[in-house]
Amino acid sequence: MTPELRALGDEAYVSLATYRKSGAEVRTPVWIAPDGERLLVYTNRTSGKVKRIRAGARVSLAACDVRGGVRGDFVEAHARMLDESERDAALDAVVRKYGWQMRVALLTSRLSGRFADRAAIEITDARPAGDER
Repeated sequence: MTPELRALGDEAYVSLATYRKSGAEVRTPVWIAPDGERLLVYTNRTSGKVKRIRAGARVSLAACDVRGGVRGDFVEAHARMLDESERDAALDAVVRKYGWQMRVALLTSRLSGRFADRAAIEITDARPAGDER
């Protein structure tokens, strides 16, 4: 993992830029957690960013505040949705980083009936051109 991408794992919030089919960028502030040679993001499987990542793995990330105000340069990366068998282990990394805040988010999703919609995104170094694994 590049040092720039690795450093983003220490940020409280990261602006995750995903791309529409038209190429238009959509930025979303997210929680992010490091896990070895990858970064992990917790989200809802019905969110727009999930749809855009499934359509194309290219993403960009930059440090931001809670409202998405970007601080610094964007770093190109590769994202993929983790399947159900990988999801819970990945979410553990997010819980380790955010502690009680993440536990409250998970409790809220259980109470609201959205717990089954939880998902995790794996972010790694950008792939060479043409490699959309």
